[in-house]
Amino acid sequence: MPAQPRRSSTTDRSDTLTSPTRPEHAITPYLTIDDTDSPSDVIDALFLGRFTKGEQPYSRSHSVDRVKKGRTLLPPDAKVLREAQADGRSTVLAEGEGWTVLVSRWTHGADVTVTAVSGELAQKRLDEAVNGAEDEPEPQSDKVSMGFWYHSPMRGPRRTTRAITAGTWQEVRPNYTARVADAMDGLMKVTPDEVSGRLLLLHGPPGTGKTSALRTLARSWRDWCQVDCVLDPEHLFNNIGYLMDIAIGADDSDSDEQRWRLLLLEDCDELIRGEAKHAAGQALSRLLNLTDGLLGQGRNVLVGVTTNEDLERLHPAVVRPGRCLARIEVGALSRKEAVNWLGTEEGIGREGATLAELFALRKGTSPASVPVQNDGEGSGLYL
Repeated sequence: MPAQPRRSSTTDRSDTLTSPTRPEHAITPYLTIDDTDSPSDVIDALFLGRFTKGEQPYSRSHSVDRVKKGRTLLPPDAKVLREAQADGRSTVLAEGEGWTVLVSRWTHGADVTVTAVSGELAQKRLDEAVNGAEDEPEPQSDKVSMGFWYHSPMRGPRRTTRAITAGTWQEVRPNYTARVADAMDGLMKVTPDEVSGRLLLLHGPPGTGKTSALRTLARSWRDWCQVDCVLDPEHLFNNIGYLMDIAIGADDSDSDEQRWRLLLLEDCDELIRGEAKHAAGQALSRLLNLTDGLLGQGRNVLVGVTTNEDLERLHPAVVRPGRCLARIEVGALSRKEAVNWLGTEEGIGREGATLAELFALRKGTSPASVPVQNDGEGSGLYL
């Protein structure tokens, strides 16, 4: 038999260069396992094998935030190949005819990924696994964790926490005048990126709902801000050690260093009124230093102050532009607003009523009063 002609090396090179190369040939997959790898790591690597080799070149994925109880997130007729559980997490590798699924689950949620021989099959199996698996989110609790600071003569600065009840803003919004409610709308929606001042000032007569608004604010901000109430603010700014402990802070969430804190100082009239610098010594200066001075630098701290003082009587350094995140005067409801709130005109005067007065009327009680004798008209005053 005559010898066959030999193909030249040039022809061999040309065929190699012009022939298509499969994507899986462009990489050399290998798996190295040592004692730092977990069974879940091995399952993840095994899952990628068929996709890498091109046996199942189509992939579809979906995340489920809250998985319904009893759902495995496996398509029907899935055969489990591997399973690993550790520290509240689980990983499952399963397969069926022409497809493979990887299910990674944690406390509430999961990630599901399917590879298959066709895109249609991958999507179909994924839909079978995740459709209807999303559970309804848990209703938000009306409880808010709030810290309380006080200075113990024997043990120094102390902090304790308790859960307080707070309504949603939509629930308590009718408790305020339209002007105040509009101002509060924006405050309740503030995010960390929108913080433009470190001082929050609520001022107005007693009984108008300043403290109630702060409780609701604590609920609205609870995802990013821990609220602490200072029970002895007059002592805080006159004790450097106490102030430093407050500035450094204590948070229920040790894992989130970026979490903000709001320090509440209630009824601090003597601290921020016009003559505060003379009457309170360095207390006012230290308060301002905590909000935008050196003491506050590098610390995500807001200070909320309530006062019964009129705005005109407050120290100008407190209310200067740029210092306050919000400065809201909380007053009594007008007569029309009060009547709408109570549902009746009985007991409501021409000037309207405070929130405390309306709650008292709703409960069927009223402030103690005595007749006042004078030369002019008038039937008496509330004590």
